[in-house]
Amino acid sequence: AFKAVKNGKQVALISPITILADQHYRSFKKRMDEFHVRIEMLSRFRTHREQIEILQQLERGEIDIIIGTHRLLQSDVGFKDLGLVIIDEEQRFGVKQKEKFKEMRMEVDMLTLTATPIPRTLNICLNKLRDITTITTAPPGRLPVITEVRKFSNELIREAIMRELKRNGQIYFLHNRVQTIDSVAEKLKVIVPEARFGVAHGKLLSKELENIIVDFKDHKFDVLVSSAIIENGIDLANANTLIVNNAERFGLAQLYQLRGRVGRGKSQAYAYFLYHAQRLRLDAKKRLRAIVEASELGSGFQIAMKDLEIRGAGDILGVSQHGVINVVGVSHFIRMLNRAVEELEAGGTAGDEEERPETAIELPLTAYIPDHYIASAKDKINSYQRLSGADNMEYLNELKEAFTEEYGKPPREVMNLFRIIELKLLAKQAGLTLVKAENIHLNSAKQIVLFMGKSVKPENIINLLEFNDKWRITGSKLVIKIENLGVQWFDGLKESIKKLSEKISRSVSSKTAESSPAHPPETVKPQQSCPGST
Repeated sequence: AFKAVKNGKQVALISPITILADQHYRSFKKRMDEFHVRIEMLSRFRTHREQIEILQQLERGEIDIIIGTHRLLQSDVGFKDLGLVIIDEEQRFGVKQKEKFKEMRMEVDMLTLTATPIPRTLNICLNKLRDITTITTAPPGRLPVITEVRKFSNELIREAIMRELKRNGQIYFLHNRVQTIDSVAEKLKVIVPEARFGVAHGKLLSKELENIIVDFKDHKFDVLVSSAIIENGIDLANANTLIVNNAERFGLAQLYQLRGRVGRGKSQAYAYFLYHAQRLRLDAKKRLRAIVEASELGSGFQIAMKDLEIRGAGDILGVSQHGVINVVGVSHFIRMLNRAVEELEAGGTAGDEEERPETAIELPLTAYIPDHYIASAKDKINSYQRLSGADNMEYLNELKEAFTEEYGKPPREVMNLFRIIELKLLAKQAGLTLVKAENIHLNSAKQIVLFMGKSVKPENIINLLEFNDKWRITGSKLVIKIENLGVQWFDGLKESIKKLSEKISRSVSSKTAESSPAHPPETVKPQQSCPGST
């Protein structure tokens, strides 16, 4: 921001909540006042008259750096010469909101900051459409937060609060329902009468909220009962215990951000994620398991990768921030673009070749690049980018050799990653859209399900059944018990998918031979789905 101002440009820094904007404003003022950089803040902490005056100064170019909340995205905000936009806590903003700045000035530079990028943003970075830099070095003396996922218990809450009080520390208790937050605070007073309580949420008047946060900083009370408004921006070294009520209702990135509110100093911090449900949903289990597993410092990138895996990648050309890429995703878009360029350079027209559907693999294999294999976060990101671009077996084998030369013999997790990518390439060639492992009812036994695309023909299925007659056909799916694939079930699955794709290549070549000028091909209706039986 300082560099941009010295080059005659204006800077806008946008943050999701008022408290964080105020914290940035104070920090910027402290660092830049002696250099006569003109800094202002636009948020609900400013009166209506002050806001009008600030907007006029901004448009005249009398303000160098404007710091604010979503207020900066409104239509009455104008700049004289905007050069840089900084978006803090990027995961809290929608695509439309982030694109709003680009409408103001197309040449604007953008810097987004986040500990947990949303799946869409991470996917864009992994596909090299945006630069990414990671900071993985923790401040000196900082300790990892001890994290526990537990069933809600009054005894546990009292024990956690009393332990913090004994070392003269402070506690966050997060309850994200404004309607019932006061009654929860009253119940906590009964459970821990020794503690002093304060309540903060977004429905309070700006002055009230500011006073409560300042009082908490000054240790005028011990426990801050709060909504998710504390998710970003609160930075207190003395608050080192976090208790989150109804943790199963939060997203993975939210849980990670909330845990980041404690452990800001050199004291050991504790985070308790409490759930009420007797039986958690599968995605809630995955989120809570992931937050416990990623407890080491600087694990935001790992969390984001897990979030990408759980929620899907999102669409680069649409506004979906997560979800499976059904129409135009990043990798699909790049492939289409490259093919179109090649065809146009060769004098042809784009789109002649039938595009195969995207293929997803969901199998119970541990597949990732561990820290002990590639220590540098930048190198690790680059490696994931190279792997995501593998679209044929020759290139995948080259990557495997390159990994061995650069980093040594790949461990089991990395080899599994290569095996899954290889399986994905075969599945795509076979016309499959999804290869998935599912539980059979309540038993622990699993079955493999192949979801077939429109290009799979009956002769392909017959070829597979001749190889292994244990496969069953259910509508547009092929199903087999995992035990019927053999002891090395993954290898058995790979061979089955190979058999499923073999007939496709032969049928394509035979069609080509038949399509001669002397014998024009008959018009054949495309097969929409596979038959219910053979």
